Amino acid sequence: METLKRRLLDLIIYFVLWLLLTWSLDVQGLVAGAVLAILFALILSGLLPQRVERLFSPVRWFWAIAHLLSLGLWIIVANFDVLYRVVHPNLPIRPGIVKVKTSLKTDEAKTFLANSITLTPGTLTIDVIDDWLYVHWINVHENLEDTEAITRDIAGRFEVTLRRVFD
Repeated sequence: METLKRRLLDLIIYFVLWLLLTWSLDVQGLVAGAVLAILFALILSGLLPQRVERLFSPVRWFWAIAHLLSLGLWIIVANFDVLYRVVHPNLPIRPGIVKVKTSLKTDEAKTFLANSITLTPGTLTIDVIDDWLYVHWINVHENLEDTEAITRDIAGRFEVTLRRVFD
């Protein structure tokens, strides 16, 4: 019974999304939207978060926007850092793969963290296993065994806002 309620809620969300994207109430559009919403609800069940009502929280939207703004600013800073390393005559890089421990709980939050790290120039998230992210870093300036310092340098600025959005 619970999965039926979930699929019905997914169907309604997909149909409303269709209406918002097409911005049309003609019969053909409504029928096409209903058919697609039914297909999406059947095929993609479980894709949407379990607690959909969290999507409408103004506090979460505030923190999501704050995360995007801080990410944008950090990307600008990281671009200048990578630019400096490229134009420096000695090319001061020490690339390596480091382990980053995340305290985020949900898969969505970990995915956003991994993507935020990857968007930052000089880093690339390679894999996520449980609470560990494996990241290729252009300048490993910490001891590879000091995961707390590495986590603070790479993920610390992102986890604060992502925790408020997702957890």
